Amino acid sequence: MDRVTLRGLSARGHHGVFQHEREDGQTFVVDLVLGLDTRPAAADDDLERTVHYGVLAEQVAAVVAGEPVNLIETLAQRIADTCLEHEVVQEVEVTVHKPDAPIAVPFEDVTVTITRSRP
Repeated sequence: MDRVTLRGLSARGHHGVFQHEREDGQTFVVDLVLGLDTRPAAADDDLERTVHYGVLAEQVAAVVAGEPVNLIETLAQRIADTCLEHEVVQEVEVTVHKPDAPIAVPFEDVTVTITRSRP
């Protein structure tokens, strides 16, 4: 299976269990690794036969900016579901970064990574 990767997609969302996270929001960063067969697109040099990563990036940003959830695990699942709505995408690895998570000790980043595929 071939891979198309998008790294560092940033969007503002209002996710988290604390009221201030819901009210103030924060930046979330998403990395995607999409599994698909790129041969048909490459053979015909045809965008319609692959995933349009610009469109997908906008859809993922809309999920992050959309309805708040408590857990970044839930956010990652919603993003995976959005990616798998694209017919050519057979598998997706989603990493959601929450670099401004409300943690009392110094840290660099918090991430959740999930992998989902078509049945």
